[in-house]
Amino acid sequence: MVLEMRDKILLGSAALLALGVMTGGYLLGDGLKRAKAADRSVTVRGLAEKDVMADLATWSISYSATGFDLPTVRAEIDSNTKALQAYFSSLGFKAGDLTPTGAGVNQYLNNGVNNITITQRMLLRTTDIARAQRAVAQQFDLVRRGVTLQEGSGMKYSFTKLNDVKPDMVAAATRDARAAAEQFAKDSGAGVGGIKSATQGYFSIDARDGEGGDGSSDTPYKKVRVVTTVDFYLK
Repeated sequence: MVLEMRDKILLGSAALLALGVMTGGYLLGDGLKRAKAADRSVTVRGLAEKDVMADLATWSISYSATGFDLPTVRAEIDSNTKALQAYFSSLGFKAGDLTPTGAGVNQYLNNGVNNITITQRMLLRTTDIARAQRAVAQQFDLVRRGVTLQEGSGMKYSFTKLNDVKPDMVAAATRDARAAAEQFAKDSGAGVGGIKSATQGYFSIDARDGEGGDGSSDTPYKKVRVVTTVDFYLK
């Protein structure tokens, strides 16, 4: 009787153990399956572009005078400077928009003759983009006034309000990335979940229509561009 009872207890224990192993195996397998599903993701890139207008114009202006007598050469440079100031004043620029940034004097002897060159550098800085464009368009008037600009003198346009457009552009790039992820998921029979990780790319500001940025051919019409890399969970 005692042996029969013990056998029943052993059989019951074995059954419970087997059930526990089966249940544990099922839960482990289901857990691994869910963990594997949770680890599924897709990495895509999103692009956002925005056309903007430059809000700052800077014009580095260099001109020189050459001669054999320092007072004469200096007088010519002074005359050119006054002509330059008069030119920008005639276009409506304020006196503080044009400032000197340096000057240089070069002297050398050639066959016993003293040659003197004085170079003057000025900088125009303005937020009036339309007025700056007129100044560039009419710059031949400086030649008529006796001022010859050296090579490399040119207007440069800049967009300085990047922080104002960053949030909206990052959001737009993220939406573009999600659209790419949804297309991928659709093609593979899955769905798109939340963001696993994301990396904001570098913001670039270039000429909108591909013009060069060498100063002489710069343009106030700019294009801001950013690419984000986003890793989405798949479900």
